[in-house]
Order: sequence, then structure tokens, then C-alpha cells
Amino acid sequence: MTTHEQGVALLGTLVLILILSLLGASMLDLAGREAVSATVGQEAAVAQQLADGAGELVVSWFHHPQSSSVPSSMYSTVSKKYRTADEVPSFFDTAGRSQFVGSVSQPDLRLDADNTLDNSLLNDPQTGLFRALHHLGQVENLKVYAPSTPGLLCTVDTTVATRTGKPFRQSILMQLGAVDLPPLRTAVHVNRNLGLLQPGGQAAVGVHWGDIRIGGDWIVGRVEEVPIKSSLAPVTGAGYDEMIQREDRWVVAWIGGLVRTLQPSSGEQAGLPPNVHQQQSLVPGLRVDQWDYETVKKAAKRHGSYFAIDREGVLYPDGIIQPGKGISPDVALRSTEVGDQRGLIFIDTLDQTAPRADNLGVLTLRTAYVEGVVVMQGHVVLAPSGTGQSISTLSPPGVATGSQASRVPVQLARVNLNGVLWAAGDVTIAGNARVYGAVAVGGAMTSISGGTLEVWYDSDIGEGLYRGVPVVYKAPGAWLAHY
Repeated sequence: MTTHEQGVALLGTLVLILILSLLGASMLDLAGREAVSATVGQEAAVAQQLADGAGELVVSWFHHPQSSSVPSSMYSTVSKKYRTADEVPSFFDTAGRSQFVGSVSQPDLRLDADNTLDNSLLNDPQTGLFRALHHLGQVENLKVYAPSTPGLLCTVDTTVATRTGKPFRQSILMQLGAVDLPPLRTAVHVNRNLGLLQPGGQAAVGVHWGDIRIGGDWIVGRVEEVPIKSSLAPVTGAGYDEMIQREDRWVVAWIGGLVRTLQPSSGEQAGLPPNVHQQQSLVPGLRVDQWDYETVKKAAKRHGSYFAIDREGVLYPDGIIQPGKGISPDVALRSTEVGDQRGLIFIDTLDQTAPRADNLGVLTLRTAYVEGVVVMQGHVVLAPSGTGQSISTLSPPGVATGSQASRVPVQLARVNLNGVLWAAGDVTIAGNARVYGAVAVGGAMTSISGGTLEVWYDSDIGEGLYRGVPVVYKAPGAWLAHY
């Protein structure tokens, strides 16, 4: 090989080495960038989880405003401040404006970690509101203020910083809407008569821990069947059939018509007790808790379950009636155990329009245990086929103090419905049923075949808190993250 050829080969080798060196450096730089990008992506994911967790905790404050996890200073912020014309608590005034009126610079609620007290309230690893998220990072700022979209409730603005690796900060804005399901302030409300004025037609209904309101007459067997209100009554899960004398600490009866007895008194109780108020239809009138058909229907389609019903009582999910596609009420409503929450269940009229006398279906409830809010736009036959479940709960607040601490732990046995039964039509009691919650009937309520109903009122329902039904929710399309 000539000297010239050797020089060319050497030059080519040097060029190749240079190219390979450049490629190696590029690959190392790319690998480094990928590692940094992966780290940043991981930190961003952690920051988003932290911010989402903070937002979810704020949502929980609206559902449990009296919980020990909600500071007393925030109670007024997350509680309903307005009252409707019917004295129902609401987040909105009569014009539909939210109680949250603040802005980004002047929010209704602000907690800033730069403030020592706020930082302790937010991030203290032992007692802070977000102590469960302490291993991920800390909440630097939390603000709640007016929504930017009319009709929504508020904006929740959180800024967080991660603890792992290089601190990463992220802010999330989300808007909350409110589910406007009015409270039921009565254990049992019957719009017309309770019972039939005929032999054996007495209404075998027992009410504990709350009021009973009847638009028409209350037909009982004997006057002794009407419970007496007494501050000395034991607070237990015993039914009236297990008591020597029927008495309760909270029961008050408001009757639009009269209490009518089918048999003469057999004991010392000659007249009605003072907790029974008759002829209330005109003066002062009976307070009625109304649930608007369209409002509840919309809420169920968005946050619960919606069913159509045919004339045989078969249910059809999502309101689509197709032959062979229906399911029995037991399959649709059955809860297998305590905690198997069915939420808000709306069963429509036969033609899926507002209830009238000629479009009401019949729902036969044979299910042993249901946990949820059952809204039937028609008639109901209540005939549970099983003994139900035993549940642990708390009595209403004490009469004298009204404090949370005065609530007494109680075990209720053989509960068939843990929640609400709301019927636009009549309710027929064809079996022995127990309810923890409330019952509202748009028509009349009667008993057949010796059927009995016993209701223990859930006082949380009187505050508009229904298990399985959200008080507030994250509005679709109203979530924004920025860095």
C-alpha cells in the first residue's frame, strides 16, 4: 500500500471514530434527558394525586360538616346558609345564587401554609387535615370561592408540592355542583289517611325518634297504640310490641284530621297523649316536604339508578323497555349486606311523565334488605320476605342539649330498609317491615294480612344528608391543572 493510500485510510478511521463518538455522546445525552423526563413525569403524577386527594377531602367536608375532621372554624363555610320559602336549608338563595361569593384574591375560605397556624392545620403529620397525604407532600394553599359557571356551587383551588426527589408544585381548580335533594324532616309522612275506618283496618305503624304527619285521619285499634312522648323513655332498638307502654323521647304526631279508634280503650289511658295534635290541616297547617319530580329524576340519572316499570312491576334499567330485558325489583334493589349501598334509585311512572292518577305503576318490595333511597313514582306493596339486617347507629341528638355528644349508640335488629322509601301513590303494608330512615307517602297507607311497619327516624336525613347520595359533586368539564 502506498503512503498516500495509508493516509486516506487513517483519515477515514479518524472520521469514523469522530462520528461514533458524537453518536455515543448523543445517546448519553438522550438517556439523561429521558431519565430527567421520567423523574419529572413521576413527580407530576404524585403532585396530581396529592392535589386530587386534597380536593376530594374538601368534598368530604360538605358531606360530613359536623365530623371531627372538619374544624369548627370551617363548619359555617361548608354548611347550608340559606333557607327556602318552606324553611328547607339550601346552598342557594331564592334567586338561585350560590352562598359562595368570594374571588381568587378574596376567597370565602383561605388556608395558606406560609401562615404558621394554617400550616399546622393543613400539614401537621399527626393532626393536620391532610395528614393522610403527608408522605406524598404538603398542601401549600387552599381556597374556596364563587363558581365561574352559573348554577354551580363553588370553586376549589388547591396548590401542592411533592416531598420526594426535586419538589414539584401543581395547582388544580375544580368546580363543585350541589345535588338539591331536600331533607325529610318527618319519620313518616302520609298525605292522606293512615289506615281504613273498617274492622281490621287499623294502621299498624310505629314511629320512633321523630314526627309522624298525616294529612287525613289516623285510624288505630285502641288509643293505647298511640305512643307517648316521654323524656324518660329508654333509648333502645326495641319495637313497640316489646314494650309494656308505648313511649319514645322524640315522637310527635301532627294529624290533619282526627285520630279514630276502632275499639274502646282497655287500660288506664282514656284519651290521647299531649304529643298528638289533631285537625291541623287549616290552622296552623301541615308542613310538607316536597320532592320535585324532574329534579329528583335528573339527580338519579346523573348520580344514581334510573328504572322504568311496566304494568307487571318489572323494572328496566335506564328507562328502556324491551321485551325480555326487564329485571325483578329484588335483583335491582337488593343489598347483600350492611354497607352494600344502592344510592338514589328512581322508578318512573308507566309513561315516564310526571305522576297522575292514571299512570302509576305498582312496585312490590319483597327484598329482605335494601340500603338506599328508593323513589317510586307510583304505588308500593311492602312485603319483605326476610328478617333483614342488624345495624349499628346513633339516636337523634338529646332533646335538652341538641349536641352531637348526646347521641346514644343503638343496635337495630331486623331492618329491611336502611334509607328512604318515597312513594308518589299509596303504600300497602303486606308484611312485617322495619325501616331505619324515613317514609314519605303521597297517597294513603294501609295494612293488610296483619302487616306492620316500624320506623326509626335517621336525624341526618333532616339535615339533607342521605347515605349513598352526594351532597356535592365535581362538575363535568370544570377541572383544570396548571403548574
